[in-house]
Amino acid sequence: MPLLLAMTVLGFSGYAALLAVAPLWAVHGGADAVGAGLVNGVLMLFTVLTQLFVPSALRRFGWGPVLVAGMLLLGLPALALGVSDALGPTLALSAVRGLGFGVLTVTGSALVAELVEPQRRGKAIGAYGLAIAGPQIVFLSAGPWIAEQLGFRVVFAVAALPALAAVPAIGLARMLDHVPEDVHERAPYARLLPPMALLIGATLAGGALITFMAQMSSDAVLTALALLLMSVAAALARWRIGAWADRHGPHRFLAPLVLLTTAGMIVIAWAVRDPQATVAPALMVGATMVGLSYGALQNLTLVVTFQTVSRQHYGPASAMWNIGFDAGTGVGAVVVGMVAAGTSFSTALLVAGAISLLTLPLALGRRLPGARVS
Repeated sequence: MPLLLAMTVLGFSGYAALLAVAPLWAVHGGADAVGAGLVNGVLMLFTVLTQLFVPSALRRFGWGPVLVAGMLLLGLPALALGVSDALGPTLALSAVRGLGFGVLTVTGSALVAELVEPQRRGKAIGAYGLAIAGPQIVFLSAGPWIAEQLGFRVVFAVAALPALAAVPAIGLARMLDHVPEDVHERAPYARLLPPMALLIGATLAGGALITFMAQMSSDAVLTALALLLMSVAAALARWRIGAWADRHGPHRFLAPLVLLTTAGMIVIAWAVRDPQATVAPALMVGATMVGLSYGALQNLTLVVTFQTVSRQHYGPASAMWNIGFDAGTGVGAVVVGMVAAGTSFSTALLVAGAISLLTLPLALGRRLPGARVS
């Protein structure tokens, strides 16, 4: 776990540093809201496409080559961003980074399931989630401010940190005594769809805020503070909800969190209705609300996902969960960008909140499919 957490912190530091800044870099080069949304949309598209093949790549090549390649693909392209702020090269580098991020996400969550027994998995997922959220607290909120005060290239250097994660990745690979089993029985993909849909609803809202907070807020300090509050709330929720899920089960928390997502998006939409005068208190409250639901639903849906499958299907289940996470993030960026380009950010956020609310029937069910297995 220490090696996994080290690799996760370095990998997600690079991911978080560019999540809000790369769209700003495209805008710096002349892109509109649609182009800015495409930056993270392309990142997540290639992340999802890669996630589909990570389990088979692990079986064919082993943990070491796959982990190291993923860390280098995520980190090194960040150094090339400074060559051009044109939309085309920015999108191309986002695509390459998506390949690496796809590896990091699937292998990370699969390793948690491999390393920790089911009775303590909620707590372990909480620690893993904290390793993910910690870098976002620092770099996601500070990224736009650093770009404005110190320059984009400082952020690009931070975004290359995943390349250093190749070191703990090698150590981690040496400690693993097996690769994922060749799956002869098909994974129960249909039963994985409900938690995946709930996750998409949460990450769609979160992805929209992360991508466009700097553009829809009238002040850089407000942007940094709102992203900081959202990141801190997400980190704390993802960490603490794990122990509660171990004690009480994950299902009773789902519906309130879906409603919290929608309510938070409504509050933020009201806060940014005037592009020249953001309502700061409402923005802070809304960002905190969405952050809590965003973080907690990540943990709970992952717990439910691993409850649904046996060990031989941990790899495909991890891929499915991560596809839901990144598809939601990418779709949120693209949809909100397109709606905002034709109307306003306020309207676009209401649309995102309504989409999240559509997942409420899944959360209101007595139980999502699946029983705890080892």
